[in-house]
Amino acid sequence: MKPAVRLAVVGLGLIGRDHLRAIATAPRGACELIAVVDTAPAARALADDYEVPLFTGLDAMLQAMGPDGVILATPNGAHVPGALTCLAHGVPALIEKPVADSLDEAEQLSAAVAASGLPLLVGHHRRHSPILQAARAALDGGRLGRLVAVSGSATFRKPDHYFDDGPWRRQSGPLLINMIHEVDCLRALAGEIVEVQALGSRTLRGHPCDDTLAISLRFANGALGSFMLSDAAASPRSWEQTSGENPAYDHHPGEDCYVLCGERGQLGVPTLRLMDYAGEASWWAASRTEVLAMAEPAGGHDPIARQLAHFCAVLRGEVAPRVSVADATRTLAVTLAIKRSAETGRSVAIP
Repeated sequence: MKPAVRLAVVGLGLIGRDHLRAIATAPRGACELIAVVDTAPAARALADDYEVPLFTGLDAMLQAMGPDGVILATPNGAHVPGALTCLAHGVPALIEKPVADSLDEAEQLSAAVAASGLPLLVGHHRRHSPILQAARAALDGGRLGRLVAVSGSATFRKPDHYFDDGPWRRQSGPLLINMIHEVDCLRALAGEIVEVQALGSRTLRGHPCDDTLAISLRFANGALGSFMLSDAAASPRSWEQTSGENPAYDHHPGEDCYVLCGERGQLGVPTLRLMDYAGEASWWAASRTEVLAMAEPAGGHDPIARQLAHFCAVLRGEVAPRVSVADATRTLAVTLAIKRSAETGRSVAIP
């Protein structure tokens, strides 16, 4: 039997604690938590709860503990410096999204990864969701015909204390905290995005970045899309509130956050409600509706847990990273293009 993969978690905020729970509930012998890194006063209690040493610096932890892998769940601006530190110590890492704050940083990291030969993953955990995989299978199977239009939303109300607990979030806003996930999902479902145009507003929260954006998208396959993003709107039409994958969020199982329309039918996600035609596709013809079945994945439906299992398999040399730094850089490029479009009022092409 192979020894358990020895992991350390850096950053004990919301997503960091999700990673801690995933490690604690992983199948016995798969992995073990050996250390945590954070400077917040609350970190001591978490370290004691998990019975592991607490470090206030990544470099010191790497020197002292020599983990097999590191999960970097730090604020966005610390992702690249943390990843470069891990590479310098010869330790692979799972980096939370976004991979970087800028494309220059992402390209710097990509070059460092290539030079090191070490695997780095980026935490776009929805790629591991069986919902997303079932939707992609339906598209690949031709059930919708050629894709024509995509609509989506990530509208939710974050409480004020969310920003008090993490003041850095006021600078990033829902674009780099949330839309980065949506762009990655849209790329996984509908293909590459080649042009964006966006309108932004920050009138409600008054933060330095927009809290609400209306976004138009052009896909490489010719499909067009629209997306509404807001962390100030009291609405349940977000992945977190519709998918039911994270019990921390209020669940609205009848709602969809994405609708993909093809020449022969449409698919709602995450409900997986498929509407298509048995014969001619026409608004006069009777349509049929079914709910697609998901494959029952080993290890359950929690994409954070499934991502952890994938990370452990990467560390054991069994598979390549599903979301590489280069792949995540493409998602970052689209997200930053949306930001630039909102700032300039112009459409932005993505090379």
